[in-house]
Amino acid sequence: MIFDAQLRRRPAELSRILVHELFHFAWVRLSNQERRSWGALLQAEIRGRARGELGWSAEWRKRALLARGGSAPRRAWSEYACESFCDTAAWAYAGAGEHDEFTLAARWCTVRRAWFTQLEARHPAGLRI
Repeated sequence: MIFDAQLRRRPAELSRILVHELFHFAWVRLSNQERRSWGALLQAEIRGRARGELGWSAEWRKRALLARGGSAPRRAWSEYACESFCDTAAWAYAGAGEHDEFTLAARWCTVRRAWFTQLEARHPAGLRI
């Protein structure tokens, strides 16, 4: 990983990006059941016509999926699920407050936060990275 030196002047953005990147390591260590559970949450959002995301890396992938009518190769879906997980973790844990990339409606954010709360309860010692 290389972090742009400009981020030193933007500590909130540095924190958001760093948390996002760290959660890529957590994602690969989740159980298959946990990753499927996250995928089911995302599918429910899509069925509920949720627009927006909690970061650009998930947003553009979600737009591509929706442009294909929700059907996409497995890899594209997996990449979206991973990026959405990491963007959501950054939103939840980085303390960034408001951000232009946080475009998901509050009701969907509440569901995602509850999912992460349940994940934390299943891993009381913390997530492995």
